[in-house]
Amino acid sequence: MECTVRWMGSDAGMSFVAETGSGHTVVMDGAPEAGGRNLAPRPMELLLAGTGGCTAFDVVMILKKGRHAVTACDVSLSAERAETDPKVFTRVHFHYRVKGQQLKPEAVARAIELSKEKYCSASIMLAQSAEITADFEIVEA
Repeated sequence: MECTVRWMGSDAGMSFVAETGSGHTVVMDGAPEAGGRNLAPRPMELLLAGTGGCTAFDVVMILKKGRHAVTACDVSLSAERAETDPKVFTRVHFHYRVKGQQLKPEAVARAIELSKEKYCSASIMLAQSAEITADFEIVEA
């Protein structure tokens, strides 16, 4: 896996463009108090978003492979960071909202656990510095 991150130059403040190995681009910016212009997500926000995408992908795939009638999966993440540098995440909470027909709580809980313990590389890496907690709700479709 590869990625190139390029500063957009002094006229852009603290904006950067990342180009991924798969050919996609993502813009990042800093907070105004750090010289940014608040034009794009912060890098740490993208880290949190990527983690949410990673685990949501896992949960949907696991439920689909188990032939469960899942129709939607949202993950809301909230994180706390250390107060001093490096300001790593110290706590991350995942709230899953899984929608489908006759989804069993045990199946959803198992999919979340498998993602957390085995499949989601991002959350497993974050668990090295952060306490990871999760809960979920099921919405009947």
